[in-house]
Amino acid sequence: MSDIKKDNKNITSFGCTSSGKESFCYTLRNPNGVEIAIIDYGATIQSIKIPISSGKKVDVVLGFDHVSDYEKSFTLSGAPFIGAVVGRYAGRIKNGSFKLNNDVFQLNKNLGKHHLHGGKTNFSNSFWNVISHSNNCITLEYISKDVDENYPGDLTVQVTYNLSDIDELEITYTAKTTKDTIINLTQHSYFNLDGHEKTIENQKLQVTCTEILETDEENVPTGNFSNIIDTSFDFLTFKKCPTKIDTSFVISDNSTSVATLKSTENKIQMQVFTNQPSVHIYVGGNCENKIIGKNNVNYHALSGICFETQNYPDAPNHSNFPNAILRKDETYNQKTSFKFEKI
Repeated sequence: MSDIKKDNKNITSFGCTSSGKESFCYTLRNPNGVEIAIIDYGATIQSIKIPISSGKKVDVVLGFDHVSDYEKSFTLSGAPFIGAVVGRYAGRIKNGSFKLNNDVFQLNKNLGKHHLHGGKTNFSNSFWNVISHSNNCITLEYISKDVDENYPGDLTVQVTYNLSDIDELEITYTAKTTKDTIINLTQHSYFNLDGHEKTIENQKLQVTCTEILETDEENVPTGNFSNIIDTSFDFLTFKKCPTKIDTSFVISDNSTSVATLKSTENKIQMQVFTNQPSVHIYVGGNCENKIIGKNNVNYHALSGICFETQNYPDAPNHSNFPNAILRKDETYNQKTSFKFEKI
């Protein structure tokens, strides 16, 4: 560890990977006592600790205590991507292929015949470089080389986590490429406002969307949309968290929160804001009964809920979906925030 890291109480060693590379954990703090830990492996949110009463704090995201546990989680058949930044393209790409500038690109397939979350070697299981770090803000950078997972162009990505004085975690992504490419970044934290050791079953969810993406039997978008009114996907008013969901909700208004999660036990809620066209909500993954998280907690299918703010999955293959192409003279910009409030 460098002398700077040794002298900084907000930077600690987070252990080493199987190859011996050391990881570090960077803590953000605000005057209200909120603490957020970020590790350089996957630009991952390792913990979010929210004060609830008389000095007590609740950790509201799933995570691990050691970088080797994150590394091992990617060897599972259903890698959970716990807390990580996902890229180069979040979600499924049908048959792992897309057409760009009249050329067909065949990506690596890591979900049967499809490509998922950037492929086998992706943004989530790679080390990011820390560009800057202060008491309440950190910026990390990752450079994805041309033909990584068969994507075109050297892609330079930066993500900034900023913890505000009003208990809002603002996440800003930027990216530039040396060749035209496709991009879709998201954050894959599993939230549980009752605490990461609990179940999400008793929490309430609201989603201010009236449509979802229609998908086929392999959960790949068909290109059509479905109205959710009076269906099991209707969360326009607060309802109990679903016990299984893997669905992209279509955002029609980015001026307000797109989703809200509420804990009556801890009397806190989290609002989700984004400039993206979709929030993919995910609960009920296959944990294989092998995921032991922080503090020796046994994680299960109902341990957390994900709010993956992003473009539509498989957008490069649907002309009626939002643009997913980043040109070499453009800058990708994405912004998402999670705002915590007492209720």
